[in-house]
Amino acid sequence: MLIDISCLSRRSVNHFLTYILIFSLSIFIVGPVFSQDAIDSTAVASTDGIPSDPDLIDSGQILFKNYCAVCHAIDQQMIGPALAGVYERQDLEWITAFVQNSQKVIQSGDPYAVQIYEQFNKTEMPAHDLSNDEVLAILSYVKDQTLNPPVPVVADTAAESTQGQAATSGLSSGFLLATFAALVVVLILILTVLVLLVKTLTQFIKQKKGLDESELDIIQQRFNIMNLVRSPAFVGGMSFIFIAIMLKSVIDGLYSVGIQQDYSPAQPIAYSHKVHAGDFEIECEYCHTGVATSRSATIPSASVCMNCHSAIVKVTGNDEPSAEIQKIFDAIENDQPIEWVRIHNLPDLSYFNHAQHYKVGNVECQTCHGPIETMEVVRQHSTLTMGWCIDCHRETVLQTDNAYYDELVELHKNTGKDQMTVVDIGGLECSKCHY
Repeated sequence: MLIDISCLSRRSVNHFLTYILIFSLSIFIVGPVFSQDAIDSTAVASTDGIPSDPDLIDSGQILFKNYCAVCHAIDQQMIGPALAGVYERQDLEWITAFVQNSQKVIQSGDPYAVQIYEQFNKTEMPAHDLSNDEVLAILSYVKDQTLNPPVPVVADTAAESTQGQAATSGLSSGFLLATFAALVVVLILILTVLVLLVKTLTQFIKQKKGLDESELDIIQQRFNIMNLVRSPAFVGGMSFIFIAIMLKSVIDGLYSVGIQQDYSPAQPIAYSHKVHAGDFEIECEYCHTGVATSRSATIPSASVCMNCHSAIVKVTGNDEPSAEIQKIFDAIENDQPIEWVRIHNLPDLSYFNHAQHYKVGNVECQTCHGPIETMEVVRQHSTLTMGWCIDCHRETVLQTDNAYYDELVELHKNTGKDQMTVVDIGGLECSKCHY
């Protein structure tokens, strides 16, 4: 059986090799607010008078974070003494009186109160407008944490971050890399088979007799890289790939205009949210006082910092503050504000109200700002784009204790539809976010 190769030409072979090369290049290139009603003062108490009701403990945890966590911890001394086992040092009546007005107890000459006052460099604990039941709830939480201390968990931050990214994108980077490697291997195998096939056919044809000059010319021709580069097919294919890459780069650049995700500027003071919000569990609203009442969360003034640091310098026994804390002292002494660098910026045409989201919508700070309690240096966690906001409004289930919205939720539920989201109360109306 003779193979007719007269239909082949040098140009045909060059075109075939050009298409193979372009295909190869394409593979490589394109690839909560506390409610006093929640406290049940009739909860069963233990022999020391401290109840162990779970609901009371939960309420006490909220109160502890709001009123106590700035100066006290359960298992370690901070500005004030550690509170573990405090219910064993004094009776319930004494503790309640001291929490509600410590200076009144000290001025009465109580020996233990005076001892604490002197021990902690005469640092005054502010009077708290707490009821007896609320103090009892705090003690319930303290006792629960004393008897059942939390077990530290060492988490693999890098692994958690990678898993979170994989859950978001739907495909892990490892899977994409394996797929790309498999495609490259398949391509190499195909090219190898083609080369072997061409070589075998050429040797087979050379053994035949009676070949004319055109057939001999095809058999004896050698691959010429310059002819390949100059061929219209190669030039057209490479031009297409170049234009496609440039177009994709331009589109990606346009989509990134105004996006400052991961922006983390240097600040005038090396303030660590990990130490304050993470290690000492200071609530965000202690410093950012406007988050529940106004459009802006507000940046704390130096005097707010001194609420703690004027005492911490004394309690720790340091004669001189650290270099960073000294900057706070200097700002107050010179009556100059600390010039913090703004991180989260929205366009002037956009309207965002912190109180509406935090207080009314019960949105956690971490929803937008990420794991702020783990950041040594704050960075912009989210993209803060219009699409990101809209997706949140579409997916966020309505949470409110407002009677009006409670009725809306009930009516929506009676229709048999899915859960009521922000979209159902006008969350996609232009005037909600734009002037």
